[in-house]
Amino acid sequence: MLQSKSKKHLSLILPLAMTMTFTAACGGNSGGGAAGESKPAAAGAAESGKEAAKTEGPVKVVYWHAMGGELGKAVDKLVADFNASQKDVVVEAVFQGTYDESLNKLKASMDSKSGPTLIQVYEIGSRFMIDSKAITPIQQFIDADKYDISQLEENILNYYKVDGKLYSMPFNTSNPILYYNKDLFKAAGLDPEKPPATYEEVAEAAKKLTKDGQAGASFAIYGWFMEQFFANQGAELLNNGNGRTSLATESLLASDAGVKTLTWWKGMIDDKSMMNLGRKTDDTKKAFAAGQIAMTLDSTASLRGIVSAAEGKFEVGTGFLPKPSDAKEGGVIVGGASNYIMNNKSEAEQKGAWAFIKFLADPKQQAYWHVNTGYFPITKKAYDEQLVKDNLTKYPQFKTAVDQLHQTKANLATQGAVMGIFPQARQLTEGAIEEVLNGKKAPKEALDAAAKEITAKIAEYNKTTAK
Repeated sequence: MLQSKSKKHLSLILPLAMTMTFTAACGGNSGGGAAGESKPAAAGAAESGKEAAKTEGPVKVVYWHAMGGELGKAVDKLVADFNASQKDVVVEAVFQGTYDESLNKLKASMDSKSGPTLIQVYEIGSRFMIDSKAITPIQQFIDADKYDISQLEENILNYYKVDGKLYSMPFNTSNPILYYNKDLFKAAGLDPEKPPATYEEVAEAAKKLTKDGQAGASFAIYGWFMEQFFANQGAELLNNGNGRTSLATESLLASDAGVKTLTWWKGMIDDKSMMNLGRKTDDTKKAFAAGQIAMTLDSTASLRGIVSAAEGKFEVGTGFLPKPSDAKEGGVIVGGASNYIMNNKSEAEQKGAWAFIKFLADPKQQAYWHVNTGYFPITKKAYDEQLVKDNLTKYPQFKTAVDQLHQTKANLATQGAVMGIFPQARQLTEGAIEEVLNGKKAPKEALDAAAKEITAKIAEYNKTTAK
């Protein structure tokens, strides 16, 4: 029987780890080990979910998610299709607001059984979810079912693996790419089919693209971008293998990778080839659509919206996330979220949740999800679906995102950092970027201060989870 864990441990770490006051992007460690395990009972889980029905009538699985608007409609369609595909499990999808709001509601439900069977959690909540001891690792179901994960994208799975074990199943996945205005590139004498690939090339192009009423570029002040710039240089954001060879104890934000990135960014602000539009990515999207800026960074999940907003005005080009010309091998880290099965629910409910997870990973469902949301398919064979082929014909820019994912070099840098206080760390990073761009501090000074504060918060978190 899948056993419910004591919630005493969770109540200790929640007050610290749940101080999440921002909305995440579309972005555990080796110290986690068996932290999230309950007794193996996934043994014998049926492929179709038929064994999930241990009582009369279908098993009900409550699924909490943070997908609003059109994304929510896509989730509802997948749930309806799953429910119609078999009679043993009924999934009830419940929108819980932002990722932060959803996790806070999970916290409130821990003393009772009013919470979900399955919950979508953003990628930077991974360390916390493992430390909570409130989940049944997906690996248990994979092993019991002999489920073939080789059909899934390795560079997506890598983020959610700890010691080679999957604690959750990836769901919505994205990474950042460079968007640029091909028409403005032509007007400036730049090759519209050759986007800048390095920091140096971006800075040079931005100068040529800047004129009255138009800036060469604008990047939102977003911690996720800094995390990605580190990975693209093959640089780790935290010590102890990005918090994966053992628990992270120190932030490396002020290392050469961070200073180099922020110096480059500030240099473009200083020569007025870059516009600072603050923290909201929506503001840079609007400026890009209006032709006020020629280059920006955004999630791959925003691609359809960005291309549609420019339709009839200019052609949108896409390029890989830029990196320094002397960067080590790296790539991008996946952003988005994954699905966790809670261990305080019955064995039948947990197996029902697993059946739904497998349904979501099916190529046909992944093709639908990708085309209707812009998130990557987690299943390789989804690219063979005609729906996906037609979508790539309509939005050829998305090939850039797919190529960037596939060309990412798998290492501890691109696997992504894991820490229990990631939301706070991201905010502190954004504060440091803001101070530098606004001329209040030099790059090294701002990053040193932020790194020191992040390190202190990591120590506090680690001390709390050790109780």
